[in-house]
Parts: sequence; structure tokens; C-alpha cells
Amino acid sequence: MTQTSLQKLLSLLDLEKIEENIFRGTSADHRVQRVFGGQVLGQALVAATRTVDPARLCHSLHAYFLRPGNPGRPILYQVDRSRDGASFTARRVVAIQNGAPIFTLAASFQVVEAGYEHQASMPEVLPPEVLEDEQQVLLRDPGLSAETRDWVARERPFEIRAPVSRGLGDRQPRPPVDYLWLRARGTLPDDPAIHRGVLAFVSDMTLLDTALLPHGKSIFSNVQVASLDHAMWFHRAFRVDEWLLYAQDSPSASGARGFNRGAIFTRDGTLVASVAQEGLIRPR
Repeated sequence: MTQTSLQKLLSLLDLEKIEENIFRGTSADHRVQRVFGGQVLGQALVAATRTVDPARLCHSLHAYFLRPGNPGRPILYQVDRSRDGASFTARRVVAIQNGAPIFTLAASFQVVEAGYEHQASMPEVLPPEVLEDEQQVLLRDPGLSAETRDWVARERPFEIRAPVSRGLGDRQPRPPVDYLWLRARGTLPDDPAIHRGVLAFVSDMTLLDTALLPHGKSIFSNVQVASLDHAMWFHRAFRVDEWLLYAQDSPSASGARGFNRGAIFTRDGTLVASVAQEGLIRPR
């Protein structure tokens, strides 16, 4: 039976344990030049999670992308069990290819506790039911090359709907603020650790492009782009197979780098995660 794109993603995040604290991951698409940053992010979080008591969930992670990953070779994830405290667990993960680190991640896990609560309000945007799948919007572009059209038309593990389509290539400049609804194309297991790994994967997919909005460019323009670092905080329980609003903005760009922030909300307005990232946006 042929796997769906969502099943392939779950297989991608299901790492092989080859030794205590050492795991091996592979890449799904060998045709690209480098491994997608969200893949390494999600796999590293899974590697760290595999060494932690399941009662403790990741509440924050901080990562650096050091070298481009080769999708044709496996990636080794070496976990350092930094600390196991009474309430918190700390882990450090190094992703290795060809004997060199390509990525590092520090993650913290906590037992579930009750305490003070407050949150920012969700922006008012159109609901996903009245918006069109972004994939279908892009496929209506008559200017797409055959190669780009094939890339856009491939089956994807997530459905994305945006009030304003970003398009591909150069575009009209607009403020560096954007919103999109996303959800997995299928039902995920109930394990909250899986939902955190999948959300980490998709959180890297659109964020960097936000810094290019006011300049009329995109990651598909004549611009060199790469994620440099990525931080994420998980605030409350969520499911990635239900609609989530990803509110993104870019407060600053300078030195060929763009700084971006993201806030992720459930349909009822609950803030479940926050993201921050700096990325290379170098004009060619």
C-alpha cells in the first residue's frame, strides 16, 4: 500500500535507535540540494524526546543550523542527557553528517503543572472554511514552469489556507505580517510528543519568507536564503490535525539577515506555541 505524504512524514520522524543516546534519521526527498531545516528540527526533537520520561513534555527548544545537510546520506543524532531534575529535564542534541556537526539543539522538558495563566489575543482573520487551499491557488498561476508546477502539485502532508496568497517569485511589497491556517492532511496519533515534533517540522516552512514581504521578494526569487537558528516554546496542548493559525511577522532585517516571529493559535483562540527565527536573506 502506498503511503500518504503524512504517513511518510511520520516515518521520517520515527528515528532508528542504533545505540544508547544515538539515533539515525533519513531524508524523504533526495532530489533537493539540501535537507529541509524543519526536518532536522523535528528529528532532533524526536531524538531528545526518546531519552525523556514520557510524562515530561518539551516546553522549549533552541537550535542552530551549522551546515547544509545532504539528503542522500543518513543523519546521526547524538543526545547528551544534560540533566534530569525534579521537575525539568534538559537535553542537548548534535546532528552529524560526514563526521561533522550540521545542527545543534537544546531542549527542555517539564512535568505538567498548573499555575498562573495569561496569553496574547488571536488576530481577527477569516476562518479557514471560507479560504482556498494554497496549493490550488498557486496551481492557477499560468506563469509556472513545468518543473515548478510539478513541485507545487506534489502531495503534501499539510493543508495551508491563507487570507492573502504569497505566490512564488517576485511580488508586490507589503508589510511583513502574515497569517495562515494549517493542519495535517489526516489523523495523527494521540501522543502529544508526536504533535510537537510535527509542529516543529512545519514551523520552519514559511517563517523566513515573511522577512522578504516588504522587499517584494520571496524564497523563490534571486535571493540566497537559509535558516540560521530556530527557537520554539510550547505553551499548551494542541493537535496538528486540527486547524491552527500561524501568525507571523518580521520586526527587522539587516546585515543580510531577517528576524521573524510566529504565534500559533487553535481555532478557539488559545495560544499554543511561539516561534522565533533568524535567517539568511542575501541578495544574489
